Amino acid sequence: MNRLTRVLSSVAAVALCFGAAPAAAAPPAGTVPGVATAWTSLMHGDAASTDSTGLRGPGTSGHLAASSVPGGVCAATFVGSDGFPVSLCTAYLAGDPPQVATPVVTLFDPDTARVMATLPLTKGGLLGGVYGYLDEKNRVVVADGSGSIVHVGHHRTANGWRLSVDHRVDISKQIGDDQVAGLAPDFHGRIWFATSKGVLGTVGPQGPIAATHLPRGERIGNGLTVRRDGVSVLTTHALYEMRAGDDGVPRRVWRHAYDRGPARKPGQLTWGSGTTPTYFGPNGDSWVAIVDSATVPRLYVLDSDSGDTVCSMRAFTRSPQGTENSPMAWGDSLVIPSTYGYQYPPMAVTGQSRPSTAPFTGAMTRIDVVDGRCTRVWENYRDRMATLPRLSRADGLIHGLAYGPYRPGPQQVGPVNYVGVDFGTGARVATRKVGDAPIDEPMQLTGMIGPAGVLWQGTVTRMLKIAP
Repeated sequence: MNRLTRVLSSVAAVALCFGAAPAAAAPPAGTVPGVATAWTSLMHGDAASTDSTGLRGPGTSGHLAASSVPGGVCAATFVGSDGFPVSLCTAYLAGDPPQVATPVVTLFDPDTARVMATLPLTKGGLLGGVYGYLDEKNRVVVADGSGSIVHVGHHRTANGWRLSVDHRVDISKQIGDDQVAGLAPDFHGRIWFATSKGVLGTVGPQGPIAATHLPRGERIGNGLTVRRDGVSVLTTHALYEMRAGDDGVPRRVWRHAYDRGPARKPGQLTWGSGTTPTYFGPNGDSWVAIVDSATVPRLYVLDSDSGDTVCSMRAFTRSPQGTENSPMAWGDSLVIPSTYGYQYPPMAVTGQSRPSTAPFTGAMTRIDVVDGRCTRVWENYRDRMATLPRLSRADGLIHGLAYGPYRPGPQQVGPVNYVGVDFGTGARVATRKVGDAPIDEPMQLTGMIGPAGVLWQGTVTRMLKIAP
């Protein structure tokens, strides 16, 4: 994902059994200093992009507790140490003069989910605002279309809440007319950024900016994943492990080319892997995982230091399948949802898919690394996950929004359910209707589990507060 920027812009334009913890369940290695709060300050749950959390989700009593209509699609939501949810949204119409597909930072009431304040940002060719995070002052750190990284704070005033750009870093000399596709903090106080055309750079704690270029022709459409000693970057051709020197310049540690298949698949946005890399395993970040985009897609688990293959296997036993979502991780385990056949808006995708269409039947599988081998624990074809789910290590459930069972006909018509899936068995243990598509089309957006078991989840028209 910042593949979701294309989705949001187009939408605006057209209106083992669970009972014991998994093996080597080390604490996540992705909680970096300088962020507001563990597990709720980064889009993928932590810097390691495990899409997991130490907080409980809504569970079997989960229901729609509140909602609001923010006037756009909210792709990433964070919850600060002050308890306020704040989202990076794409408004249908915003700004002065008004423009479609405008990036807007949006503050929500934690009790009622109503919109408390908004701040439109400078619009670029694509919104560089899907990937961001909350810093230690609960400010949203995000790239805007002016070639800047901005820190947006929320402040209580005599007239209510107000959002403002409290700090700005100009990176326009480094990126030119390119757009930021990924943004993340590291363990040394730097901010890393990556652009669609392959510029990779850092902003140092005291302000110095350094950048380098990845090979020409390789584009970046996913987020950056961070560990203590490096950063993982996925392009349309290869996975890179990068490390910044004392001068801040990112340098390549290793490169792993992958099979991108003959063309873009239906249910993926670009011709290439759609998985943000995931660090996991011993010490929390010894391995890194991606799923390629081959005709028969494979999971690759690589050694983070060397790039050597730890293990590899078919991502799904049935063909065809594929995924545009990042693998979830817990200990030595990965959970991979399939998006094959998901109907993204036509303006969101790049190039013709092969085949041109396919049914979205859904799939999800858990694969563990056991004694150096990839081992499938379970696989189900019942859950048509329509969001990037969140795995709770506190309750052992995978939380997200899903469609009902597959039936021939329009994908985006019918009930939208909050679901909880057992991490240990793959069985559905919670189902509660929270909306109806197409009004509440979930768009494969990412939700955020916050305190008190609340799942904050954007849809094409609403912000949902799903609570126990």
